[in-house]
Amino acid sequence: MARDHGFHPVRIKRIVQETADARTYVLDAPFPYRAGQFLTFKACGTLRSYSMSSSPDTDDELMTTVKRVPGGLVSNWMHDNLAEGDELSATLPAGVFCLRETEAPLVAFCGGSGVTPILSLVKSALATTGRRVRVLSANRDAGSVIFRAALDELAERHPDRFEIRQHLDDAGGFVTAGQVREFTGGDRDADFYLCGPEPFMDLAEGALLEHGVDAEQIFAERFEHSSDSADPSAAEEKEGTVTIVLDGKRRTVPQHTGETLLESARRAGLTPPFSCEAGNCATCIAQITQGEAKMRVNNALDDDEVTEGWVLTCQGEPVTPEVTVVYE
Repeated sequence: MARDHGFHPVRIKRIVQETADARTYVLDAPFPYRAGQFLTFKACGTLRSYSMSSSPDTDDELMTTVKRVPGGLVSNWMHDNLAEGDELSATLPAGVFCLRETEAPLVAFCGGSGVTPILSLVKSALATTGRRVRVLSANRDAGSVIFRAALDELAERHPDRFEIRQHLDDAGGFVTAGQVREFTGGDRDADFYLCGPEPFMDLAEGALLEHGVDAEQIFAERFEHSSDSADPSAAEEKEGTVTIVLDGKRRTVPQHTGETLLESARRAGLTPPFSCEAGNCATCIAQITQGEAKMRVNNALDDDEVTEGWVLTCQGEPVTPEVTVVYE
């Protein structure tokens, strides 16, 4: 059976103020999960995904950490409106930004709230493996550092295995490619985890590749929300159709070259669910009941789900003349 992609009620047990603009929500949600995964919340008429900062290997409670951001529809609403005892709707944990079964060193680069899944991974790696772990965490200033005390405590408890380096932009400028390479050192065979603002991750990934790191050893968690696509009327029509079933409505449109199933659904006048549009969060998941589509990126669905016809519609392009996709 495919994973349960529905929404479930979760209650806020308590709220921890991590920094002036970051809060951890401790949830009464007995969901099984893996370190590095996330929950997708339904709020303000939209969907957003937030990573767990807890680890199933070290924490008895499930926690997700949310940072207030300029113009952030859901994050700002959560900060301004939620209190202990309130209830939210969330999916079961998802995501593949997880630890591999290896004893290779783990090296992570995170920026701002990107430290959230990294903390989860670090806790599990230190608790369940003998791996060496190193983290470079970049923040704008000392007051914006999330989880400083927790990371420092881990470094004190595991002095031979864990190193945390805090980089402050106001003191040293933005992280450079040279600093990424220097922090990597000789660990080209490590697993590298990246999470943070898009420019930060792009810089880190580029520096690692130039340093000789294999692309398959680099794992990036991206939650940037992309803008709407360009005018679909300018796209080139090709042979075939896409049929979308959503909320009891069935629409069929001609296939357009390079257009994803999500874009086809929008062009059909429907309002399908989506969030990251990067193939990471599974918010846009649907099932193909006729035909086939190929995903450009898949960082959320496992092999069994893909075999059963589930697809990330933000990444799926039709590869057969007729495709039918059904949203839950």
